[in-house]
Amino acid sequence: MRKILVVGAGQSGLQLALGLQSHGYEVTLMSNRTADEIRSGRVMSTQCMFHTALQHERDLKLNFWESQAPRIEGLGVSVAAPGSFDPGPSQRAIDWVGRLDGYAQSVDQRVKMAGWMEAFAQRGGQLVIHGAAVGDLDYFSRAYDLVLVSAGKGELVSMFERDASRSPYSEPQRALAVAYVHGLGPRPEHPDFDAVRCNLVPGVGELFVMPTYTLSGRADILFWEGVPGGPLDVFNGVKDPGEHLRLTLELLEKFLPWEYARATKVELTDAGGTLAGRYAPTVRKPVGRLPGGGLVLGVADVVVANDPITGQGSNSASKCAAAYLASILEHGDKPFDEEWMQQTFDRYWNTAQHVTKWTNAMLAPPPEHVLNLIGAAGQLQPVADRFANAFNDPSDFENFFYEPEKTAAYLASVTGAPAV
Repeated sequence: MRKILVVGAGQSGLQLALGLQSHGYEVTLMSNRTADEIRSGRVMSTQCMFHTALQHERDLKLNFWESQAPRIEGLGVSVAAPGSFDPGPSQRAIDWVGRLDGYAQSVDQRVKMAGWMEAFAQRGGQLVIHGAAVGDLDYFSRAYDLVLVSAGKGELVSMFERDASRSPYSEPQRALAVAYVHGLGPRPEHPDFDAVRCNLVPGVGELFVMPTYTLSGRADILFWEGVPGGPLDVFNGVKDPGEHLRLTLELLEKFLPWEYARATKVELTDAGGTLAGRYAPTVRKPVGRLPGGGLVLGVADVVVANDPITGQGSNSASKCAAAYLASILEHGDKPFDEEWMQQTFDRYWNTAQHVTKWTNAMLAPPPEHVLNLIGAAGQLQPVADRFANAFNDPSDFENFFYEPEKTAAYLASVTGAPAV
């Protein structure tokens, strides 16, 4: 029986630990917090998982909250008309909703990680509550066949060298601010089904609204992404959750009055229902070297950390865990050497590279052909639907998003008009 240590109990670490456990591996999971501490703590993320990532959970029978979480059947985009914020309310230059082929879902990670951690322990896994440092891993690496690092923050990440060729940004590109709320009204345009809403305010930032399942049941996430130094970059240092929500709503009223109209009665789900921060999107080399010569393999956002603007974090974590699980199972009893580690990461990078390319593109001002594409989706439902479903499979953006010629050809194929 092969012994594997997983450090970090997020989406990827837990999914991988539970997957390995189900195949008879002797798995130790190391977390810096207990399940109860996670449940009673602050929200850790926004998350909207699309069909492929959800299916990886179903395959392992980890979809514990599927019947309780809202079914997200659409993804909508609104673009505020430029120059309309001051003095009067802004209007929408673009507004549409694409329908998803398979529904998406969001479960508060406090609920999911705590539940999964308890399931891991109940199934006989060894759970160690300890904030691991590099020195600890040096010791542990000699006792395990493989050490996987899925703790995406802190000292452990520094073991993994930044891959400059895949990391165009050295500074954070957005200031992030999240509030989990009850009491959000439905969008009048589509009250009959749940959708994620992406509101773009050119030059200022973005607001995402997503239905979720949290500790107190159904809720919605209000998530601002502000251009650093701009009018949305006001959450740094705000400790009081009530003040955080007040700022969130004040910005809604100013920049997105159509969203504010349904948010006038919201309240926070709980005192831990807010989060703010920023980080630079970074791709790192996957093999970490310990002082004693041992090697560890980085997992998910330890090695590929994208900005959350495209909602891919938990999706990528699930896909990474699935790819790594398959590589470990296929490897049998052969040693987990550096070559294997690199090949295992490369297998994940085959999908992750599309996420990174698309996310980095969305952080930059959109070129004219992309604005034309987003605008066309308002008149052409197939375009809206394809755009929405590319959130599940970002590799499809290669076919119609990046190059003006491909965008024109695609739009012409939908309308039947010749490509210009």
